[in-house]
Amino acid sequence: MKFGRRACLTKATSNDFLMAISVHHPNASGAITEQLFRRVMASFVTGVTVVTTQVRGEVRGMTANAFMSGSLAPPLCVVSVGEKARMHGFLMEAGHFGINILARGQESLIEHFAGRPVEGAVMQYEYAGNTPLFANAHATIAAEVIARYPCGDHSLFIGHIFALRHDESSMPVVLHVGRLASLMHSHEQTIWPILDFW
Repeated sequence: MKFGRRACLTKATSNDFLMAISVHHPNASGAITEQLFRRVMASFVTGVTVVTTQVRGEVRGMTANAFMSGSLAPPLCVVSVGEKARMHGFLMEAGHFGINILARGQESLIEHFAGRPVEGAVMQYEYAGNTPLFANAHATIAAEVIARYPCGDHSLFIGHIFALRHDESSMPVVLHVGRLASLMHSHEQTIWPILDFW
């Protein structure tokens, strides 16, 4: 597999790895606190999604960034939902969900679907089967729940994707350490196919 000019793979021994931990992570031998856990995980730059579904004729949504691709064949995706979140029960009941990757200009929806309703917020939906999706999102995914696995205080919902859409004209919302950021593409050589980990 070719990764382009920016990637550089080198071999490292287990001693090298342990030394790196001791040098760069002085807290590695200490307690993993909730604050530290949140800070480190938030250091991973992500997009922002809203998970949507429809239960008993009503659209339900929840802001989430614990989302990932799962498999190319078959096409699967994974979303992590807290067991205490209302969305957990909604997904269990509905058996399907949408992933809406937010576009710039949709920042207000982050709080709206995180339990802090924004007065006057108007959502436009389009449907893939019974799954509601944001009409103006940067990208959308519709999936059927085919499995659920416990993961501590969360559940991992595995979705079999049956519909996809991507808007080339928009830019995604980007999140880093709890702060929104702007995405600026580099002029360096493009990595293509996009880091094909499949």
